[in-house]
Amino acid sequence: MAFSFDSRIRYSEVDADCRLTLTGLTNYFQDCSVFHSESLDLSVDYLAKNHIAWVLSSWQICIDKMPHLNDQVKVSTWAYSMKAFYGYRNFKMEDAQGNMLAYANSVWVLMDTQSGRPVKIPQIMPDSYGFEPKLDMICSERKIPVPDDVKRVGEIVVPQYFIDSNQHMNNEKYVMLAQKLLPEGFKLGELRVEYRREAKLGDTIVSYVKQADDRTTVLLADEDKKPYAVLAFLKK
Repeated sequence: MAFSFDSRIRYSEVDADCRLTLTGLTNYFQDCSVFHSESLDLSVDYLAKNHIAWVLSSWQICIDKMPHLNDQVKVSTWAYSMKAFYGYRNFKMEDAQGNMLAYANSVWVLMDTQSGRPVKIPQIMPDSYGFEPKLDMICSERKIPVPDDVKRVGEIVVPQYFIDSNQHMNNEKYVMLAQKLLPEGFKLGELRVEYRREAKLGDTIVSYVKQADDRTTVLLADEDKKPYAVLAFLKK
């Protein structure tokens, strides 16, 4: 079954033009999935007690229009499939009139937090979530190619406030780090993120970037160029 919640765009979530930020949008979607699970008693506490966690494998977020400060929005999510240890989930954000503002496809992996390996999804999850029809959108390939000629542009050591309840760097923080590398005036139409492995407290993340006419590709990796995440920002 689908889950929705209503909200109003806050000043703390907007940019210099008083539009919702990209990280604000990803947080709305991520929060909506957490609220959905909490409403079904498949909460963060339930996962922790069973030594499992949902780990985001990839995002594809398409943006029609970012809402403005004080706009009323409705955020929705639903699962449309679960296979082996993979879960598939859609999202959407609508304005007060029901017009689509942004929508997304996502792929998740259920992990055993003790072994660090994927684990088969227990039957309670598909039984509880139920499945809704998949959103009518063109879904990209989960793997994002990394150009050979990416340029090293900076690094950061993962601080404590980047870490979430899974003891990994939160999904939104990768987007925040990568977005800083976009050229001025870049009009974003779509974001794709492929998470390769989890960054943890104290890890050094090195940023690499490649600018092209229609997209900016960002590689977030370690000193040996082993990826944590690959992000592609596509122009509108």
